[in-house]
Order: sequence, then structure tokens, then C-alpha cells
Amino acid sequence: MKPITLKEIAASCQGTLFGDENLTITSIVTDSRKAGEGSLFAAIKGERADGHDFIPKVKEQGTVCVLCEKKPDADIPYILTDSTAVALKGIARYYRSLFTIPFVGITGSVGKTSTKELIYSVLKEKHNTHKTQGNFNNELGVPLTLFGLEESHEAAVIEMGISGFEEMTRLSRMVCPDVSVITNIGCCHLENLKDRDGVLKAKTEMFRYLKEDGHIVLCGDDDKLSTIKEYNGIKPIFYGIDTDREYYATEIEDNLLLGIDCTLCHGDTKFRVHIPAPGRHMVENALAAFAVGELLGLSADEIKRGIESFKNVGSRSNIIDNGSYTVIDDCYNANPTSVKAGLDTLAPIKGRTVAVLGDMKELGAEELSLHYEVGSYAKEKGIDLLIAAGPLSKSLAEGFGDGAVYFETVDLACEKIKDLIKAGDTVLVKASHSMHFEKIVEALQ
Repeated sequence: MKPITLKEIAASCQGTLFGDENLTITSIVTDSRKAGEGSLFAAIKGERADGHDFIPKVKEQGTVCVLCEKKPDADIPYILTDSTAVALKGIARYYRSLFTIPFVGITGSVGKTSTKELIYSVLKEKHNTHKTQGNFNNELGVPLTLFGLEESHEAAVIEMGISGFEEMTRLSRMVCPDVSVITNIGCCHLENLKDRDGVLKAKTEMFRYLKEDGHIVLCGDDDKLSTIKEYNGIKPIFYGIDTDREYYATEIEDNLLLGIDCTLCHGDTKFRVHIPAPGRHMVENALAAFAVGELLGLSADEIKRGIESFKNVGSRSNIIDNGSYTVIDDCYNANPTSVKAGLDTLAPIKGRTVAVLGDMKELGAEELSLHYEVGSYAKEKGIDLLIAAGPLSKSLAEGFGDGAVYFETVDLACEKIKDLIKAGDTVLVKASHSMHFEKIVEALQ
């Protein structure tokens, strides 16, 4: 982090400073274990702990200052604010303003993390690029991601995730993207957003703080995104498998779990590339990276190298071969759109195919019918066995019909699942993050 003074910090969040305004900090943290020399510790009240209780500890660790909502029980410089969480957003907005490098903001119902990683993989071929780590894509994670920017960075790729209206506005206000990328509009967070039109409205809030000379990059294969004609005079750049898009793909060769080979095209620029990840949807993600790469001045060779060096992160289409059967660990998160994409990847694989699926959360009033629909989709795709676990997933099993196995709990599924899997099977594991399906992946190993 660039050194900034306590005076700058207090002004950016409209807080009241008690201490030397000329003191500087070189990191901002919310985890007391990471607080130390040069840091500002932001004390946040969480569900399980109150950061204010750790202020005496962080003082002993050498913390320069604390951001807090009440006078601390320690003799340490502090900035008093009504809300630490809100104050962090103000500081993040100010800190981002210190950089003139290009910022790429990414959102979407499905594929935003894979697309973020692909764009990062491309941009790093030419620029020292900063990116969102892990799931730091919400109203607390985005400020912490921005605070990770260093003087040496030449570009930034910021993932932006939401679950309700106006959240994206607050994220966009901090990020002020030069390029806004939206991967798709799916059935997610319907508890708050009601329907896909609501999802579209919430996601496109990102454009409110797009730079005046910025760019909008959208998946034209998405029926909702394709309706966007312009925003404040900025016309979207569309990508997609359909050759009517500005950025499109031809000669697509699906090598199943080994990845995808295809030719990426834009105008006179065409090049053959290997995408080292399974699923036809990865072609669209690679096209987004192609578009962003060209916008930021990369050559076709640099873009090709970046795509081919892509590595996914976490439990996202992570292929595990235990010598007897193959597991597609995609259990990081799930909604109807992403589960169907996973089933599309699983279905063409030779041998017996098994889908281990769990509850998809935040789907609102239609949650049971949406689970049933996904179960029916698995049957239509020819999946040989569906194993469903969780209260809502009974509807998944009902939608699949004959051949489905249902468990009320994840723990029960873990106990029994190895008895259901045979040598040579390919097993997809997918559910919402809160279902902890990583336990099932561990049981299968």
C-alpha cells in the first residue's frame, strides 16, 4: 500500500482524528492477527466477534492507529466514525483515486471469478496486475482488495459480487472502473432481486461510476445483456460464441476435462488457442479476456499466452483423479444457471456420470420449483445418477425421478457416498457455499 497520512484517512471517511495527523500507515486490516507495524486496524462489529475488543492487542503489536466507533480502551491514535464499515468505503474510494492505472470491474451471475482469473492471466503478460483474492468481492472485501494496490501495479482486475439492490452502486463508487465486464444474468439472489430483470438492474448499477471514456464489455449470448444498447453514450462491446458478436469464436473443439480448443476472432485478428479448463462456457470467458486485453493494448500473442497459462482457483471445476474415478470439484457456489453449466460439462463425458448436488440458496419464493427444474435438466442431459443432499434438494431428486438418491444432510451423504460411486465414474460436486460440500469432496478422496 502507498503510505498515506492519518489526516488523509480521516478526511476521506469524515472521521474525527485523535492523534498526530502526520503519522503514516502502509496497510489497512480488519483482522487483528494481521495488524502490526505501519498498519491501521479497522474495528468491525461482526456476528461472532467485535473488533473493538482487540484494540489493546493490536496496540501491543505496533499498530499505528485504529478506526473505531467508540473511544478505545487503549492509549493509541484513533479515528472515530459512526460506522467503521462505511468509513472503509470512503477510504477505499480515496485510495483508489491515487492511481491512474486502468481498473477492470467484473460481475455476473456465473463465471465472474473464472473470467477475472482469465483477464488477470492475460493482463499479466504485459502489466504488473493486481487482482481480487479469494472471495473478497463484497462491500468489505472490495475495500481490502483496493488497499492491496502497490505503487508498482500497472492494472487492476476487481471482482464485484452483490446480493441486493444498491450494493453494486456502492462497489462501483469505490472501484470507478475504466472497463466494466458483465458475464451473464442468471437466477441468483432472487430472494432480494425477485427475477432476472431485477438481477440485470442490480448488476448494471456498475455503470454508474464508469469512467466517462470507459468501456462496457458484455456477453452478447445472454438474452438480458444483449438488450443493452448504450449507457451515457457508451456503446457496449459484445462477445459470444455467436459470430454476430464483435468478439466471437469458431472451430470449437471440446476436449472435455482436458479443456477447449478454439479460434478467437475480432475483425482481422484471429488466433487458435487452448483454454486449459473444462466447459464450453469457458470460451465466452476467454472472449471477455480477449476483448479486455485488446482494449488495454495487448497483442494477440500476449493474449494467447495469457489464456493458455490460465489457472482456476479454489473449488471451481477443479479436476481430481484419485486413480479409480474422477471428481469435478465445483462446490464453491451454485445457482440454477451455474449448475446447468456444470451438467453441460459433465454430460458428454464417456463412462457413468454422477451429479452430487445440494441446496442452492437465496432463490426466493420459487426455490423449490427451481430445484425441481435443475433435477429435470440433469435427467434430460442423460446424467446416470443424481445424488442430492440438503432440505431443498429433495426437489432436485424429485425432478430427476428414477435413479436419484436423496440424503437429508451433507454428513449423511458423506457417510454413504463412496458406496454409490463406481470405478470409472466421473462425479460432479456442486452446491451453494454454505452447504459445505467440500466435505463430500474430501469423503470422495
